[in-house]
This record gives sequence, structure tokens and C-alpha cells, in this order.
Amino acid sequence: MVALAAFPTCGNLIVGMVFTQSLQNFPLECAILSSKMRTSQAELCAFPVELSRELLFTCVIVNGSTQERRQRILSEVYEKRHVTAKDLAAGMEVSEATVRRDLKVLANNGQLDLVYGGATLRRISDFSFRSKEMRNVEGKRIIGQLASDLVADQDQIFLDSGTTAFQMASYLKRKRGLSIIVNSARLALELDAPGLSVILLGGQYRPDRMDTVGPLTTNTLEQLHGYTAFIGADGLKMDFGLAAADMESANLYRLAVKNAKQTVLLADHSKFLAPSLFKIVDWDPISRVVTDVAPSPEWQEFLEKRGIKVIYPEFPVGEKN
Repeated sequence: MVALAAFPTCGNLIVGMVFTQSLQNFPLECAILSSKMRTSQAELCAFPVELSRELLFTCVIVNGSTQERRQRILSEVYEKRHVTAKDLAAGMEVSEATVRRDLKVLANNGQLDLVYGGATLRRISDFSFRSKEMRNVEGKRIIGQLASDLVADQDQIFLDSGTTAFQMASYLKRKRGLSIIVNSARLALELDAPGLSVILLGGQYRPDRMDTVGPLTTNTLEQLHGYTAFIGADGLKMDFGLAAADMESANLYRLAVKNAKQTVLLADHSKFLAPSLFKIVDWDPISRVVTDVAPSPEWQEFLEKRGIKVIYPEFPVGEKN
């Protein structure tokens, strides 16, 4: 039987397990796993581990550098929408042949589209958590750190299910006495730490986003008030406000803002350039905006006129002091 999993180990990533009754089946099942992973067996290192006299499992490992390289490629694609094998190879100091193999694997996994000389963002928009977490990774990490600095011990907060709010988790685990309301199953697990009280809103589970939405979710949130809301948006417009890519998220986060004592917007620089479809709220309830780079002068003037404080790093992302 072949089962897929993902666990870090020794600088590499265990991406699959093969459960077998004997070592006779080991080569065949490794080949099956390789096929399911859509990668070549040459990139895999497999070894059997005995759990008992009757049962063994095989850990199949992809080299950490390969995994990190492909994540970086995806991040570049999401950020620039089009990349060339030549530019990627130069930036990562690897051969173009290596990059082309990576691009082919990622295309086979449905994560990008191949074009002559490189790759582009998939034509069908993908708003899944795994897809969005690849976009502007460093910028979101900076936003998560800056936003967590606004949280004090004993605070009560709401975090949306987006990938930017998710970056707050590692910093919040260092605080004490927090009550945190979430609609993200993944975020709830990430916040499993002493001193934190997590309220996970029930409702209709969306596997691609790993969150809950719908009437059950909003009915529960109706009973909660007086927290600070940290929410993201898929797009921003001066004359429209904050917007989401789907109606369910927009409805839920609109209620989260309504019941909050104050609301902090988490938005990387790309959100100021791309409006979205479903309105969450106007700008009036927003007290702070946390972003990864200074907004344009037009946006800074707009936010300043509304008394909204803008927080961003002193140095641009990627630059050192």
C-alpha cells in the first residue's frame, strides 16, 4: 500500500511512505510512489525502517535543496507571472537543464504552465492555501512579524485564514494568555502552544483553503465581540475598500470586522495593485495597515486622510541594515 505524507528530516523532506509486508515488494512500491509523486526515481532516496517483525515502512526523501529550489521557482512565478529558465538558472546559480527539469515537474503537478523558454502562472486562478502561500513569501513573513508586535500578552484577537495572517503564528506562540479566534484548521494546529487559548469556528470545511465558512461559522462568530481583528484581502481599491475573491470569505470577514473593537489590515504590496470581486468592508473600520513596503504616495495620502496608520519595515524586503 502506498501513502503520501510530508515530514522534515535532517535537511531533507520525507514526501512519501510505502508500507509493505516484506522487502521483496520494496522496489516495486518505490516505483509506484515515484509515479504518484510525478518525479523521477533518480531524485529519490529510499530506505526501509522496521516498525515490527511483520510491518516495515519505507521513507522516500527528496533532497532539501531540490524542494527549496522548486519552492523558489513557484514564488518567482507567482510574483512575476512569467519567468524564463535562463533568468531562474542565473538567479539560483544552477544549470538551465536543472531548471527545465524542475519546471517540467511543477507543470506536471499543475502548479504552473510551460511556455517557450520558461513558464507562466496558470491561466486558471488558484486561491488555495498552498498556492497563495508561495506568493511573496518573504514579504508575508515580514508582515507577520510586524503585526504580531501589535499584540500584547492577554489580548483577544481574530485571525483570518489567509497565508499572511498565518505568518503571525510563530511569533504569537511566544506570548502568554492570548485568546485567538480562527476559522483555519491549519492555523489552529500551528497555534498549539502553552499559554494560548484557540477558538476554532466550526462550519463548512473547504479542503483547498483548510478553513471553515458558512452559516454555522457566522452564527458562532456572532457570539464573540471585543477582539482585535487581523484580516487580509485579495484586493484593495480606494473607492471600494477591501475585497475578497469569494463571497463566503467576504461575508465572514465583514462580520469579524463588525464585531471587532479595532481592525488591522494585513496586505502585501501586490494587493494595492489588484482589486478583487466581493466587498468585505469600506476603509472606515480600519485603524492600521501592515504591509511589506511603503505604499505609493497616492495610497499614503489616501490612508493618512482617513487616520489609518501604515506600518512597514524601515528597510525594503531583501535589504539589510
